[in-house]
Amino acid sequence: MSETLLAVTLLAMPPGVPVPEIPADEWPAFQTAMQRVAIQQEILDPQETKHVLIRVNDTQADVDLLRKRYHDLKDAPRLSDCLRFPERTVVNDLLSFNRLFRQHLDARQVLEADRAACYRAAVSETDWLYQVWDAVRDARCELYYITVRRQALRKLRTLVGPEAFYTGTLPPHVPVWRFQELY
Repeated sequence: MSETLLAVTLLAMPPGVPVPEIPADEWPAFQTAMQRVAIQQEILDPQETKHVLIRVNDTQADVDLLRKRYHDLKDAPRLSDCLRFPERTVVNDLLSFNRLFRQHLDARQVLEADRAACYRAAVSETDWLYQVWDAVRDARCELYYITVRRQALRKLRTLVGPEAFYTGTLPPHVPVWRFQELY
């Protein structure tokens, strides 16, 4: 059995299934194949190859880690999906404005107690929009491991729905639909 086929097979198994004994002379090829396949499957960040599947004695634990990621992320979008969304620097500015707007709503809510329900709804919507754009920011952060970024993409898809996610149609960063009602 080739090392690549073995790697694919081992990763698809549930965590805890014993990894067969790898002869010492076959370990380097096994290690390379496992890391390569895990990187291709986007369950191992290239930076992690310094720590994962380095020691023969840790093979079972490392393979189980990758298996868990494989099963946890099999429904998560691929990293390339983040490219349909704005860059992190742009998103940071949008999130800063979102937080300023949130503070403004809190202040207005205190001053205009008679409209508290409207302000509470706007605050709730502003917080939801923050979650959306925070997930975009996490997905676009190249400092984060691929697995974290894919989790952020899955969260974003859940928040906005598959159609909006796959068309790159995001809601605004603040509830602009409330502006006329509030002002």
